[in-house]
Amino acid sequence: DVPDQKYLCSNCNNVLKKALQTLCGHRYCSACLSWIVRNNKNAICQKCKEEDSSTLSEGSLLAEERAFGDAAINKEISELKVHCVTLGCSWSGIMKNFEEHQSLCEYALIPCHTGCGHMVMRKKLADHLENGCVNNVTMCQKCKRSLSSSEYQAGWRRKPELCECSLSTFLFSEICDTADPPQQASFSCNEELCCFSEVGCSFRGSKEKIKDHEKTAVGAHMLLLLQHIKQLEASLCPAAKAANGSIPQSELKVNENKLHVFENIVAVLNKEVETSNLEITAFRRQSELDQNIIRGLELKIAELHRSLMQKDAGLSSLHKSLLFSEQASYDGVFLWKITDVGRKLQDSVTGRTVSLYSPAFYTAKYGYKVCLRVYLNGDGTGKGTHVSLFFVVMRGDYDALLPWPFRHKVTFMLLDQNNREHIIDAFRPDLTSASFQRPVNDMNVASGCPMFLPLSKLQSPKYAYVKEDTLFLKCIIE
Repeated sequence: DVPDQKYLCSNCNNVLKKALQTLCGHRYCSACLSWIVRNNKNAICQKCKEEDSSTLSEGSLLAEERAFGDAAINKEISELKVHCVTLGCSWSGIMKNFEEHQSLCEYALIPCHTGCGHMVMRKKLADHLENGCVNNVTMCQKCKRSLSSSEYQAGWRRKPELCECSLSTFLFSEICDTADPPQQASFSCNEELCCFSEVGCSFRGSKEKIKDHEKTAVGAHMLLLLQHIKQLEASLCPAAKAANGSIPQSELKVNENKLHVFENIVAVLNKEVETSNLEITAFRRQSELDQNIIRGLELKIAELHRSLMQKDAGLSSLHKSLLFSEQASYDGVFLWKITDVGRKLQDSVTGRTVSLYSPAFYTAKYGYKVCLRVYLNGDGTGKGTHVSLFFVVMRGDYDALLPWPFRHKVTFMLLDQNNREHIIDAFRPDLTSASFQRPVNDMNVASGCPMFLPLSKLQSPKYAYVKEDTLFLKCIIE
């Protein structure tokens, strides 16, 4: 199925692998987040940048220790319906079973384990080893002659006998019918042969190395065993035909010995598989325990995250209160410094930020709470031609003790920074307007001067209303 956007990594845009959620709420693959943090100092979330770069905060800063595993989304992803795209394979299922299928898919191309350099379809590996692999050779333990599969099938005959060194209970050494006289097998008594040497495995080493080898080479041993059985069948059929349906006693003896070898090999193989199954079961149990521990830690981390968010909100509120107390005026006179005028004017033109609010100020210590609102590209009748400036009555802590409606004269000033020609406008409140009644919300409707100053005058080089990309507005309440 086509996955929803929530299942995709914010970096690689593929389905999330071990999803992590950052403080800003976006999700990354565990490996992607690790790569980003490792290769970028003070990395910022790309999704936050794309959505709205003006809202970037400390939460948009990426760090592995500030991200937590998203167990819910990982579970949803594990249940997504998928199918194998390998040509010829018709498997379909859910995501959590796909990795296991990949390791078993018969149509997948895999490298030949002999190192011949060929990529072979998994289900055709046995045929490749038998008929086409140049590196698939069998070592005669007596004469040390290396035989390819084709040479073996062309007529090399082998007769087993017990190992003279008594290092193995299996029948593995061979005498070849060659022009050369048989040679005595020579190898160190400190080394052992793999118990699958009878079917073509040439590995040799100490007991510890043999044990490790037999655990890791189960698949290769099974392929060699299959190949050897096929070769045995091929050698038996001509012999039977030549004897008009009867098999000579010598051949029967050879085959009985070989069958005995195979029985021993299969017994060892079954034991190894049983041991592997026990280890896998133990591993799965340990994995479940680890998952439970991880889930518990994730819950604790989420709780700590919520606690930190609450503390951050408290600190933010405290910071705003401190900032407000530093900027607040309590005598009815307020001077508002606006910086980055060029950018803010452009934002107003494009509609990104049409207006700006000033910090709140007061007519007296326990008086009316008010603020200013400016539209740098105009509003109403002044839109696109003038700067519009408005006065806003706000809900205050002492409104119950103050007379209503608001009656004080309001004077606006745009200061010429060369102290030559200030722009001044004033008005008295309309006592019937809702703008000057006691507020029932945080702010009343703004009221003031929609055509306070022509934009052409604001931007004219003759005046110094904007200097170093900064302007000053003053409000006086009598």
